[in-house]
Amino acid sequence: MAVPYEETGRTNQKSRTRTALIAATRNLLARGEIPTVEDAARAADISRTTAYRYFPNQRALLAAVRPEIDQATLLPDPAPADPRERLDLVMRECVRITLDWEPELRASLRVSLEPGAGNPSPLRRGRAIGWIEHALEPLRNTHPAIDIHRLAIAIRAATGIESFIWLVDIAALPRPEAAEILCGTARALLNEALSTRP
Repeated sequence: MAVPYEETGRTNQKSRTRTALIAATRNLLARGEIPTVEDAARAADISRTTAYRYFPNQRALLAAVRPEIDQATLLPDPAPADPRERLDLVMRECVRITLDWEPELRASLRVSLEPGAGNPSPLRRGRAIGWIEHALEPLRNTHPAIDIHRLAIAIRAATGIESFIWLVDIAALPRPEAAEILCGTARALLNEALSTRP
């Protein structure tokens, strides 16, 4: 079995190199760029060849910087059965991600709104909709009339970075209060769906 490059030889130096590449990537993301491995290497003053030993492609680089990119779920294992509890756990984690990555998410949103932006960046691919759908999965048995995908889209539309920015920048709410409103909005949308469909 092959031993990963970073686990052989000068591991402390390799750890510093990896940290430098990740820091450079995060700085570039905060400036509105979606960096390639070459961009990160240049910004970290590290050779392209060396950078590719750590990250073979852009997806691997972005997943190292933002590990939630590749997560299929935000629920713990084992997850609760109650959809309200599940949604609350997912929303709290989504809000944490928003708070932790606010500068990068703002930059990514700004870039996506520019004319000719084209396809969404690797950071804006609707992952939260899947996370929310997974939280609502028990409703398929208990409330089959509810369109879970549509409900997940509604929740995401009302609770994402766009809503957070409005609450903070326009409504001038402190970030913790904005975060609570987002979680409360998700709960309200779920409760409304549960009250109107058998």
